[in-house]
Amino acid sequence: VCESFMTGRIDRHNRATHGLRPMNIVESSTGYERWLADRIPLLATDLKKKHELMAQDEFSFFRATFYRWAQVWPMVCDEAASAPVALAIGDLHVENFGTWRDAEGRLVWGINDFDEACNMPYTCDLVRLATSALLAIAAGHLKLSAGDASQSILDGYTEALHRGGEPTVLSGKHSALRTMAVERLKDPKAFWDKLESIATLRSKIPGRAAKALHRAIPEGASEVRVLHRVSGLGSLGRRRFVAIASWRGAYVAREAKELAESAWYWAHPPKGKAAKRMTAVHYEEVLRRAIRCPDPFVELRDPWIVRRLAPDCSRIELSSLPSKHDANRLLRAMGWETANVHLGSISAKKLQADLKARPKDWLKSNAEAMLRETKKDWMTWRRAQKVSK
Repeated sequence: VCESFMTGRIDRHNRATHGLRPMNIVESSTGYERWLADRIPLLATDLKKKHELMAQDEFSFFRATFYRWAQVWPMVCDEAASAPVALAIGDLHVENFGTWRDAEGRLVWGINDFDEACNMPYTCDLVRLATSALLAIAAGHLKLSAGDASQSILDGYTEALHRGGEPTVLSGKHSALRTMAVERLKDPKAFWDKLESIATLRSKIPGRAAKALHRAIPEGASEVRVLHRVSGLGSLGRRRFVAIASWRGAYVAREAKELAESAWYWAHPPKGKAAKRMTAVHYEEVLRRAIRCPDPFVELRDPWIVRRLAPDCSRIELSSLPSKHDANRLLRAMGWETANVHLGSISAKKLQADLKARPKDWLKSNAEAMLRETKKDWMTWRRAQKVSK
């Protein structure tokens, strides 16, 4: 689809010259799922649920379709796509942030998922994050203007570049962010009740996943059950297993999720020497290189990513934010954390020079352009799914 991709840019002139017809969202989804199924087993029931959730609302559709973004963004935002390449998150959005405990037991806030991490123009992350913020504003989850949302993200990003980045440990100086992040921790019982209600999986799970979960559960744990967890949107359809057990008076849980190459490689398959250098999965690399307080429970057991699940170690949903929250501060922190990741692979000086050359409202205008494309794709998807208004 994106056959003329070069350092983050689509040559639209070539597309017009050769009369190449862009895929629609239905063709795109079919093509991507076929590509992914050649790499890892997919679960038909979970894919069906994903398709249904994609039709429910625009934000769910957006979260589920990074593969489509990877196709469309370089064509719609070709100037932004000419930016320097960094090891980036890819599937970045306002609900791809959460908390975990570091080796010192401190509560850390940051990006929660790197399934689609890949080398791509750094601007991809910023535009996608800003677009997701506009969708969240439209849905009533964030209360601020489109201009303020984009500016807050950019302010946090540029400040982090200026200061060389720093992990977001939720201690005294991040009290406002901590208040927003820990709202969901007030009722941990709801978290465990939800996990405990999932039926025990009766069939065997893949050997590597079973071994990884066994190693991750604390020694001496009892009543160990393995579950098939249906969660997320972008990764819905992949195999995902959870071991839940009783240990010293309370529950513990570990998850193993199957990884595959980023959808960016589907939209922009590397050729020649680049293909030979391509790393199939960048999850571990981005964790290692980012400016970050690591989660000591995260471990890559190829092709499985294993991590601890707990109320204080999970993604933060917008619906769990307190009714009164500082959306500007939240988005600023998201921009800062995005820079923390990019600084693992590219210098602040290079990023600052590129940002300085861009028009003042470049992020807002690009996010609004991608918002229009997302809305059009969502309506096409709903019609294909025969969903009535």
